[in-house]
Amino acid sequence: MKKFIFLFLSILLCCSVSFSGYSQKSNFVKANLFSPLVRSGSFFYEKVINDDMSVQLGFFFTKIGAGDTKFSGFGITPEFRYYLSESAAPKGIFLAPYIRYQSFRLSVEGDIAEAKLSVFGGGLLVGAQTLLKDKITIEAFAGPAYGFGNMDVEAGSEGDFEIGTFDGFGARVGVTVGIGF
Repeated sequence: MKKFIFLFLSILLCCSVSFSGYSQKSNFVKANLFSPLVRSGSFFYEKVINDDMSVQLGFFFTKIGAGDTKFSGFGITPEFRYYLSESAAPKGIFLAPYIRYQSFRLSVEGDIAEAKLSVFGGGLLVGAQTLLKDKITIEAFAGPAYGFGNMDVEAGSEGDFEIGTFDGFGARVGVTVGIGF
């Protein structure tokens, strides 16, 4: 995990140095500041399409516990963003429908039970993003989410696992900071 973070930050630094001569940025890489609170890493790439729209691809990895159940895995989240404000994307208030795929390995303490969990879902975000010096992004977003999971139990039974946070309705929130190139 440390190697992945080091590689991501190295690429981010190289991109910011090599593209620093451009004044109009249309590509942004960002990190979610809330991720460490839930023992995960969450990174995004946003590409501006025109003054009103952009697309974003998010990736996260995690290793957390919920009760006796331990989760480790990743997720991929593509989203489309429509900016409602008069300023050009990626600045202003936006709506963002998204879909999300998550893949986890689950285990119960003492290796009593093991399983694989795949979750597919989506939702709608409302957010606001600002640009500092046309290069640094600061963003906040929140919205409802829904996911449904498919568990493949390898040892134990489905009743051994607590997956409520990944199955059904929930919320997706975040605050990101990023850099444009």
